[in-house]
Amino acid sequence: MMRRIFTCLGLCLLLTFNIAAQDDPQTPPESTPEPVVEVPRPAPATVIEQDGVVLEVLFDQLPQGRAGLLHIRGDDVTGARLQFREQLVDFFPAGENSFYGFIAADMDQPQRTYEASVLAFTSDGGRVTLSAPVNVVSGGFIQQEFDVPPDRVYLTSPDVERLEFARLDSVINAVSENRLWAGDGFQPPMDSELTSPYGSFRVFNETLPTRHTGWDLQAPVGTPVMAMGAGTVAYAGLMDIRGNYVLIDHGYGVYSGYAHFSQTHVTRGQEVSRGQVIGMTGNTGRSSGPHLHWEIAVNGLWIDSLDFLQMWLPS
Repeated sequence: MMRRIFTCLGLCLLLTFNIAAQDDPQTPPESTPEPVVEVPRPAPATVIEQDGVVLEVLFDQLPQGRAGLLHIRGDDVTGARLQFREQLVDFFPAGENSFYGFIAADMDQPQRTYEASVLAFTSDGGRVTLSAPVNVVSGGFIQQEFDVPPDRVYLTSPDVERLEFARLDSVINAVSENRLWAGDGFQPPMDSELTSPYGSFRVFNETLPTRHTGWDLQAPVGTPVMAMGAGTVAYAGLMDIRGNYVLIDHGYGVYSGYAHFSQTHVTRGQEVSRGQVIGMTGNTGRSSGPHLHWEIAVNGLWIDSLDFLQMWLPS
């Protein structure tokens, strides 16, 4: 299933897609978590050392709408915190005197080189500040046009969209201080063809310009949708644009969202495991046909969910 989704990426970025109505739903299969796909740890692109503390940048550039990893290590290091533009992010432990932190670029972030500042805490109560350049480059986004059915035209109002994003921001900016996704990692939410890509510039009914915060997956109504990883349900309910929606907190500022459900099988506060069925695909909200809208937020920013699945993460 991983290979099927990943090999679609090149085609998806070249074409403009329309969401079409699907066939009648089939009998849902049982939930079976996908095996963990081993991704090798990337070699550091930048290494900075100061006063016995080492900062490793595990990427050479950061495309718009993507996340990367920073690593802090040292014999006396007890923790670290990142400051990057508006982000203030605590690192999470991964081994003795070893800490990792996510850094994310917004899909609209201007392309240039920024400075990421990392404050490392040491066992003697000291602090060491290390800085590294972060080169934000183009995300390579496409343009799309969609027609919303007449009975849902009211959902193209800028005020409706603004209020929904404000509601979501109040949730995804909260950071759980524990890693909830466990050691089994993440998987795609369903086995389906990708259609509309993340980050695309969209125009609804030739009036509302907006951005696509996730990937759309083709599916008839009633197709089971699985949690991409273990976590706690942060939201389960109805939203104007996303329809019946589930948002899962995976810890350390990582959230995954699943929109347009016909049925929701989880409730707020419920713990879920990777591969657990959390709902059924549908056509609720601002949708022109049955599908799953799947999105991920890191450090309060919507990032490319498909790209995130391909990241190496410490166990």
